[in-house]
Amino acid sequence: FIQNVGCRTLSLSAHVGFDSLPDQLVRKSIKHGFCFNILCIGETGIGKSALMSSLFNTNFDNSPSTHFLSSVRLRTQTYELQESNVLLKLTIVKTLGFGDQVNKADSYQPIVDYVDAQFEAYLEEELKVIRSLFSYHDTRIHVCLYFISPTGRSLKTIDLLTMRNLDSKVNIIPVIGKADSISKTELQEFKKKIMSELVSNGIRIYQFPTDDETVSGINTMTNGYLPFAVVGSMEKVKVGNKMVRARQYPWGIVKVENESHCDTIKLRRMLCTNMEDLREKTRAYYESYRCCRLEKLGCRDIGPENKSISLQEVVEAKRLEFCLEKEEKEKKIKQQFMQKVNKKAAVLEEAEQQANTHKQEIMSYEEQLRDLGLFSLK
Repeated sequence: FIQNVGCRTLSLSAHVGFDSLPDQLVRKSIKHGFCFNILCIGETGIGKSALMSSLFNTNFDNSPSTHFLSSVRLRTQTYELQESNVLLKLTIVKTLGFGDQVNKADSYQPIVDYVDAQFEAYLEEELKVIRSLFSYHDTRIHVCLYFISPTGRSLKTIDLLTMRNLDSKVNIIPVIGKADSISKTELQEFKKKIMSELVSNGIRIYQFPTDDETVSGINTMTNGYLPFAVVGSMEKVKVGNKMVRARQYPWGIVKVENESHCDTIKLRRMLCTNMEDLREKTRAYYESYRCCRLEKLGCRDIGPENKSISLQEVVEAKRLEFCLEKEEKEKKIKQQFMQKVNKKAAVLEEAEQQANTHKQEIMSYEEQLRDLGLFSLK
């Protein structure tokens, strides 16, 4: 066949109508809705639930967690939120018992297994003969909010281990939970120390993209606020003539939605502004997982002679390999079965010979007794 290598750009002499494609995509996306999945990692009582409620201005169902779990568990809750005519299916995954165990060395493993399990579920759906990816509920994690305790000193070993094992699988945004418990000066020093430790340990966190001109300015500025110092609360306190979401202390009030008090509003703004970029980065992480997974299954795009091979050729080669392997196993099983049968037959033959020998001995004894007149047939 003849392949056209290049493509020319032509100008239209009149309006055709395909410039309405973006509008069609917008209408279709709004009709179908969007999904967004957040993983919250942090110690019990650090404010994960309060922050989620504050970010989405919704009181989510939150049952209290205990400090006495033998291992780290994950709780998944899915909600449908609507703003204007846009429907968002929001899934919040929270860690239970994280950092509560005496031995914290493997606390990250259930979290890594969960992230991989969502990739595996999506891959299984992709590989089905009859698949429905359009209506499939995508549970792949789009962003991980990693809650750091407001110690003011440094990151804990469990923090470094967990983030190091997750940074190649998910977009990590570090946040300092309950940031109102340390002073502003300590908070700024703590932020610098955290970022320095992340760099020195080779841990990659999500950087808000600056290549898009529409958001490059605000994203560049926001990258300087990492990690976000957050405060969450759904309680309303009267300040002047207004009721505001805040945390009230004997010494004053911390307003959740005041950017001079905390970074909660900055975090909300950046999540919404860069939501599609987070989803796109997640697809890149999934592609890496998918590539490794299929390679382990023996799938290749290039054959032994560096020639491209089709999926049909790969499947046929795997089928042939499976058939040969099956035949070899059947042959081995038959050989093992025949060996057992022959061994059993030899045992039975030996037993039969022994029985014949005993029978002949008995007949000899009977003959001797008959000669002596001590045995008679009745």
